[in-house]
Amino acid sequence: MAEVRPIWTPNQDRSVIDFPRPKTKRVELETMTAIISRIMRETGRDYIRGYAFAIFCLLLVAGTTAFTAWIMEDIINEAFASKDPNSLWLICGSILAAFVIRGFASYGQAVTLAQIGNNIVARYQQRMIDHLMALNVSWFSNNRSTHVASQISQNVSGIRDVMNMTITSFARDLITLVGLVVVMVAKDPLLSLVAVVMAPPLILSLRYISRRIRFVTREAVVINSRVLGAMQEAIQGITVVKAFTMEEQISRRSGQLIRIAEEKSNRIARLSERTSPLTETIAGFAISGVVAYASYRLIYSGELPGSFIAFITALLLAYDPARRLARLQVSLERAVVNARMIYEILDTEPKQADAPDAGELSVTAGRIEFENVSFAYDDGERVLNHVSFQAEPGRMTAFVGPSGAGKSTLINLLPRFYDVQEGRILIDDTDIMTVKKASLRDKLSYVSQQPYLFDGTIRDNIRYGRPDATDAEVEEAARRAQAHDFILAQPKGYDTPLGENGANLSGGQRQRVSIARALIRNAPILLLDEATSALDNESEAAVQKALETAMAGRTVLVIAHRLSTIYKADKIIVMQDGQIVESGTHQQLLGNEAGIYTRLQKLAGDQKMKMIGGRGAEPGVKKKKGTEG
Repeated sequence: MAEVRPIWTPNQDRSVIDFPRPKTKRVELETMTAIISRIMRETGRDYIRGYAFAIFCLLLVAGTTAFTAWIMEDIINEAFASKDPNSLWLICGSILAAFVIRGFASYGQAVTLAQIGNNIVARYQQRMIDHLMALNVSWFSNNRSTHVASQISQNVSGIRDVMNMTITSFARDLITLVGLVVVMVAKDPLLSLVAVVMAPPLILSLRYISRRIRFVTREAVVINSRVLGAMQEAIQGITVVKAFTMEEQISRRSGQLIRIAEEKSNRIARLSERTSPLTETIAGFAISGVVAYASYRLIYSGELPGSFIAFITALLLAYDPARRLARLQVSLERAVVNARMIYEILDTEPKQADAPDAGELSVTAGRIEFENVSFAYDDGERVLNHVSFQAEPGRMTAFVGPSGAGKSTLINLLPRFYDVQEGRILIDDTDIMTVKKASLRDKLSYVSQQPYLFDGTIRDNIRYGRPDATDAEVEEAARRAQAHDFILAQPKGYDTPLGENGANLSGGQRQRVSIARALIRNAPILLLDEATSALDNESEAAVQKALETAMAGRTVLVIAHRLSTIYKADKIIVMQDGQIVESGTHQQLLGNEAGIYTRLQKLAGDQKMKMIGGRGAEPGVKKKKGTEG
């Protein structure tokens, strides 16, 4: 069959096919053994009773299967050849009992292993979310959320599959095969030797296939995660897709990923199913050879056929467990690849662990001080260069400057989303590196430019600021955030379910819900990444009023995109290229006609100047003679 090959455009990112190079055979085998051993250690001890019961049931299945083959000699010789009615009833009763026992044992092991497997998946899902919450922000910056989510959904079942396949293969298939081989040897040792002579070539062939499938499986998992990620991104950004008529581009790009995923899946199918012709062909040679030799002996020796029938029955019954065991390594390879990718995330160490002697942060005044702070992201380019300033308690400090000046980085350093590389950040003379992150962030409230609302009701989203808040406190926070009235106008009021990221609310409404979430936290320090820059004038007025309420009595750090929102700030810090170039009040900075702040004000235009000063003049600035208001 011809392989389907994707058509690549010259400008396309070929990273989708840049997969890791294969490891050596020895390292791979050790890694597979290590993964299985780790899964056994982490999950086996918690399910000893359940696995013991499942193994007992599987042993019953194996025993009754072997018994079915063993009793065939008595059926042929006693019931049919000798025609003994007493033996017939005993044989029939024994067969009925064996099948009933096997039926209930199969049911017991299947239900038990399913329950254990489902619990394993649930535990690892919880473990994954707990670990992801412990990772630092930089990890998420370097790993696309859609890819992480899709990889988790695909791979978490690998832990369960490794356990279940291992238990069933050894407790059922291996024991069944051993029992049937014992029956075969007991009935005819020479024929048994003829039957098993075909095993070595089968084992060697399957080991070769399993090595080939290991790498393809990992590639398939990676590319499938990118397919799901591309679909999720397209759905989340559907308004942008529609607005820029990107449908054809998205479809073409996703189609290329889908075709690659299809090719990988087809290759896995071709490799996996090669075991079928191998096992069937070798089994055919073994069974036909046994039948030919046994028939020759029966024809010329005149023996009763019971022993031969029992042997053939055992041989045929042994085929299924032998086939499953033959495919075990191939199946385990796929499950181990999935499990290994889960452990790659679980083994990622948080880079910002609390110091062993970290204490609790106590905020009395709320004074913030940056001392000679420098910072660079993972790419090595310095974003902040020896920045020092003080934010006085109970006052508003605003940061302005061109894009890329380092304003957002300053805000991100305070909650320790990232850690400084040089210098110190102090809150009330306490270095934030010496306190627990949870304690630090408990003293902070944060309102972003793009508010994020979670799945749940409006009440739930406000209560995220303080989980133990009462309904009355939630509603009071909404009133102070100018959100109470529009919330009551919703179909179910505070219990109205929100769409994805609050899609059923306007931008101003989402922002006021996020402000209510910050208010209910009642933290002494408030961080604002300009919360009104993307709003219309009416929404901006409502949000600005809510922010004024939120800022009262708190130490406030504001990133300003609209200069109209910070002219009342107690201190305005102007940044450029990661350094502070100007600082002062609105009036002081305007006094420097050659300064960056004055240039930014001029760029804002006459209309925004009127919004700031009212009737054309800036607040607190006297009109020049001969000018009109």
